[in-house]
Amino acid sequence: MKNIYIGYDTREDIAYQVSKFSLTNKSKDIEVHPLKLTELRDKQLYWRDEDKLGSTEFTFSRFLVPELNNFKGWALFCDCDLLFMEDVNNLFALTDNQYALMCVKHDYNPKEGTKMDGKQQTIYPRKNWSSVVLWNCGHESNKKINRELVNNPDTTGKYLHRFSWLEDHEIGSIPHHWNWLAGWYEEPKDGTPKAIHYTEGGPWFENYRFCEYHQLWKDTLSEMMANKSN
Repeated sequence: MKNIYIGYDTREDIAYQVSKFSLTNKSKDIEVHPLKLTELRDKQLYWRDEDKLGSTEFTFSRFLVPELNNFKGWALFCDCDLLFMEDVNNLFALTDNQYALMCVKHDYNPKEGTKMDGKQQTIYPRKNWSSVVLWNCGHESNKKINRELVNNPDTTGKYLHRFSWLEDHEIGSIPHHWNWLAGWYEEPKDGTPKAIHYTEGGPWFENYRFCEYHQLWKDTLSEMMANKSN
């Protein structure tokens, strides 16, 4: 059974539900876990104060995945604003034990401004690398990524999101099709998405109701609701 941890934000519950459905509807032998702060706090896994600069509630909690997976095996983390178009087992098939983690190494430089529901768009190196991560939870270099480090107020978002505890050679690459940034990559020039990332904002936000790939997301929502009513 492969564990998948999805970042959970109370403002985007419907995004989480659709993302989970897009996974479970196409893939077998997976188990999906939402990273809900209330549950993590109850389990004494998370106790940081609210991050005023964070655009989501899971800015820091995503880095608890190795410990949540008992520092064993491979696990996937993804933001809640992803729509999977293909069996995620095909992504797990790319895992390589020489790496501590694997991600899409985007060269992503969005324009300054706002995204989602008015959150500030910030520009920084390795932006969006941490939005889809295959974690080699048992890798020796990930043993230091535990609840104490993640919750330490001196541990910055910059340090974590740039994977600064790792050497560059410990960070493997996965194809950008598995973290296809809507509005950044283009079909057919860049290929075809396997997982669409509505990183600027998705159709569940009023201002992004008709963003790129909005109909695919809405169709998935309709299918999910139809399945629930059966």
